[in-house]
This record gives sequence, C-alpha cells and structure tokens, in this order.
Amino acid sequence: MAKLATRESYGNALAEFGSDERIIVLDADLSKSTKTATFKKKYPERFFNMGIAEANMISTAAGLSTCGKIVFASSFAMFAAGRAFEQIRNSIAYPHLNVKIAATHAGITVGEDGATHQCLEDLALMRTLPGMVVLNPADDTEARLCVKAAIDYVGPVYLRFGRLAVEDVFDDSYKFEIGKGSVVSEGTDVSLIATGMMLGEALIAKELLKADGINARVINIATIKPIDKDIIVHAARETGAIVTCEEHNIIGGLGGAVSEVLCENAPCLMRRIGTQDVFGRSGKPKELLTYYKMDAQAIVAAAKDAVKAKNA
Repeated sequence: MAKLATRESYGNALAEFGSDERIIVLDADLSKSTKTATFKKKYPERFFNMGIAEANMISTAAGLSTCGKIVFASSFAMFAAGRAFEQIRNSIAYPHLNVKIAATHAGITVGEDGATHQCLEDLALMRTLPGMVVLNPADDTEARLCVKAAIDYVGPVYLRFGRLAVEDVFDDSYKFEIGKGSVVSEGTDVSLIATGMMLGEALIAKELLKADGINARVINIATIKPIDKDIIVHAARETGAIVTCEEHNIIGGLGGAVSEVLCENAPCLMRRIGTQDVFGRSGKPKELLTYYKMDAQAIVAAAKDAVKAKNA
C-alpha cells in the first residue's frame, strides 16, 4: 500500500485548496519540514515566513483572521502547542478566532530528534481550551479531509500531523466529519479505539488477536475534541472492553477523553496504550514504539488482558 507522512498530506492539501484567496499560511522558519513550502511555491504572495518566533506568528495569525482571512500557522508540535500556548489561549481560543494551528512532527515517531522534540502533551493542552477543535488524522486521505474540514469550519482548530510515513487506511470513498468517529472493522470481544498513526497498529493487532479467537472492533477517532461520545458508549456496551491507542501521553489525550466519556455514560473495563507518563528518547521510530509498548504486540497484550478481566 502507498505510504505518506501526514505532514506531506498537509502540504499537498494546502496547495490543493489554496485557490481560496482567504487562505494565508504562516510558518516559523520550518517550511521544508512542515511542507508548507508546497503552498509557498504555488501561492507565494499568501505565504509568510515569520522566523523562529512562534508566539509572534500566532499573534499575527490572530490579527489576520480578524480581517476575514483563514490563517494556517505552522510549526513543529512542540513549538506550536508548547512555546506559543499563551498566545493560542489568549489571542485565538478566547476570542474564538478563525485560525488553524497546524502542528507537524508530533509524537514519539519523530524518532532521532529525541525527547525535546517528541511532543506527547499537545492533545492534552489543546483539549483544555474552550471552543478548540482538535484533529489527529490517521493517513493521507484523512489528513487532506481534515484540512478541508478546518477550512470550512469557522473557529480555532488544532491539526496534528506526523513525520513518519504511514500506510493508507482509507480510500476516496471515506467521508470525514468533525466530531464523528468511524468503525473501521467490526468486532464483538473488545474495542480498539485509535487515533492518528496508531490506527495502523490497531489494525495489525486485530489480525494478530484472531489467532487467539478474539474478535476486535477497530474504531478510528480523528476528532479528539469534540469527541464522538455515541460511538464510544456504543462500543463499551457492545464489547464490554476498551483499549485506547495513541501516540501521546496516556494522560489527557485520547485515553483521557475516552475515560471521561465512559465514566459518565458507560463504565467498562479499559486499558490505555501510549507513553506511560514519561518523556521520549532518541531512536528509530519503530524501535521506539516497541520500547514504549505502543506497537501492535503491546495492543494485543492489552486487549487480551482486558478480555480476560471482562470474563473473570
């Protein structure tokens, strides 16, 4: 199957939809890495390199949005969500402005760049902001659709993209809607709820679980906020066991969001796959997934444990 990093998909989508003259793209001197250079090449008059000054970039984006522009502000997730959090909170989220924060190089699969650049806290940070939509696409198709949805949505959006090339999961028939999850594969024994590149690992885990007679349902959650409560509650009631899978700290991200929904609506057995409240380290992406027990084998182990506990 074709493989493409979602940061590449982001750059391609900006160029594809960039004919809308309201769209302006800002970048913090990382356009080759964030792939906004693709937009710059096609629409240079609406691209601005703001330098290594993320806070200023976000404030500029806020100002431009008040003039009727749809502004995409891009940097690595660590800098976009971390360094510029105050400006995102006070200048974009608080006045509910039409700015899209597009963060690339998120998660542990940034690999050799190490702990300082492996942002594992951004979903948690962005989820806490009132009115902020948080999107974390799984593959090329979904990433492009998320960009289009962000353009059409009037208000602040945080989009999370990865560095690692991932296989396609969805084809052109896939429909994306903000706030809606999707059942990628049906199952009855346990639900694997995944976001971002972890959807691919969850699908591998489903196949491995078949050898043990476990039929896993795989659910994709690209919208971390507002999260699809209905699909989560239905999965809990249908399968009785949940495993969340995310390339993020298990605190505050997908695992936290799903836990909140289940606690209030449909308590059930749950296990969380992600970094276990620790920082990352330098290494090859796939090796890091294994080291931090975030690969398909780790999902299998968690699913078996959940099913065993459910049936005890």
